[in-house]
Amino acid sequence: MTLDAPTPLAGEVAQRLRFDKAVLPNGLTVIGEHNPGAASVAAGFFVQTGSRDEQAELAGVSHFLEHMAFKGNERYTADDLNRLFDELGAQYNASTSEERTIYYGAVLPERLPRLLDLLSELMRPALRQEDFDVEKKVILEEIAMYEDRPHFHVFDVSAPRFWAGHPLGNSVLGTRESISALTRDQMLAYYQRRYSPTNLVLAVVGRYDWDAVLDQAERIAGSWPTFDAPRERPPAAPATGREGVVDPKLSRVHVAYYAPGVAISDPRRFAAAVLGYVLGDATGSRLYWELVDKGLADSASLGHEAHEDQGAFVGYVSSAPERAEEVIARYVEVLRRAQDEPPTPDEWRRAQRKLATGLTLRAETPLGRLPSFGATYQSLGVYQSVAELVDRVMNARIETAVELLQARPFDSGYVFTLGPGQRA
Repeated sequence: MTLDAPTPLAGEVAQRLRFDKAVLPNGLTVIGEHNPGAASVAAGFFVQTGSRDEQAELAGVSHFLEHMAFKGNERYTADDLNRLFDELGAQYNASTSEERTIYYGAVLPERLPRLLDLLSELMRPALRQEDFDVEKKVILEEIAMYEDRPHFHVFDVSAPRFWAGHPLGNSVLGTRESISALTRDQMLAYYQRRYSPTNLVLAVVGRYDWDAVLDQAERIAGSWPTFDAPRERPPAAPATGREGVVDPKLSRVHVAYYAPGVAISDPRRFAAAVLGYVLGDATGSRLYWELVDKGLADSASLGHEAHEDQGAFVGYVSSAPERAEEVIARYVEVLRRAQDEPPTPDEWRRAQRKLATGLTLRAETPLGRLPSFGATYQSLGVYQSVAELVDRVMNARIETAVELLQARPFDSGYVFTLGPGQRA
């Protein structure tokens, strides 16, 4: 099979980029991907803590704490922070997942020092009781909002069942019960266990002065106290088979699908990602042609999610209740049949190009590049440029996908339905 040669533009961009790294005496890692041709700069603190680090009584605390960081500290109020970010013209936000919490923003290069100052303030929240009480209501409303979005809710309900006790199945939002019972002191104790400089990465992407960034990082964060913040990584024994929950208020059936995959540290993850595109890309995949193109389902997809120590193929399909059983059967059959009918060279190349294009488009701006840059380094401890990632995708071998399929992961699939009258 002949590989596509990189375009001259891609080669020029790759040559312009420079990777910077330093570790402060207190253990805070500072990394940068310098691009002198960028018109902006993005920066963020990556905290290696998320829902997988929570016990049942703390379910949702990582996400709740993310909200509380914007409520201010002894130096700034919540109104101060919002106003100061806006005065910078910053695009800023935060997000929480199973494995990390990210606080980030993007500005014009001359405003980076002030952005770093503000982001550092988020890392030292006051966690005032009155703010906690108010924000708890916001979190409960957010939980209610997602419960009203079945295409999201089906994964929140099914993930704990698929992961069968493994912390990757913990809900990022938590539950009404866990959030209602959570106390400010429990959140403070969690913060004091997880927000160690050794558990943080400060990442910068775009046009910046590295020496100035490092000097400022030392000045604003060098005195933060350090402590161990270990993460448990138990083995997983995912569920198989089928389960479901009936919700008579729904008019459609929403289905979550899971099957075993590979971890982010496994070099086969690139082949697994391409395989996910072959089988379940939203357009032009085997599932699309079998279900969506034929008008049987309004949506049918599958992708591969690689976590630090585990991975999974995760999919979704929705349809009218009267066609649900046929749709589920066809969905599962497409995946099982792939184990005996692996991707053709044409399918493989199309999926590689789609995935490579998506990686490149997301990385065209510093803000688009920042999340994967920081998260990949935090998980693996190595720098991977976009050019390298694209190269890994374009060189992922069909033979590796065949090896993954020979393990017959889709014979161990787990199906979860949420809809009117649907039972396990």
